[in-house]
Amino acid sequence: MHKESFVFDSYALLKLFQKEKGYEKVVHVLEDIKKTGGSKYISAINLGEIIYSTKREFGDQKKLEVLANIERLNFTLLPVPNSLIFHAAEFKAQYSISYADCFALASAIEHKAVIVTGDPEFKKVEHLVKIVWV
Repeated sequence: MHKESFVFDSYALLKLFQKEKGYEKVVHVLEDIKKTGGSKYISAINLGEIIYSTKREFGDQKKLEVLANIERLNFTLLPVPNSLIFHAAEFKAQYSISYADCFALASAIEHKAVIVTGDPEFKKVEHLVKIVWV
């Protein structure tokens, strides 16, 4: 694996933090990125998705732990400028995937990055971007 950029969607990180079946794959991807010096990104929209779903399911304490983990793992938080909103909206209109997933997709395309996900919705856009399935 050479130095690449990766955009993680909420699916992959929630799987990791909740130690759901297959989370070891996410750990492996993170280890490979660390070895190669690649970049790890998360869109602010996908981070928001992680925050609300963790708080709703597990409460504030777990939410704070997850935020600390994302920081500890050295993710670069991607802002959401208008241009990205417009790209995400175009993807939402064209493909039936969640709006938050459209931000991961638009961010990956903008940063020429690989998406890390296990979300089957991304099968609809596999032709647009490289995906590491976890």
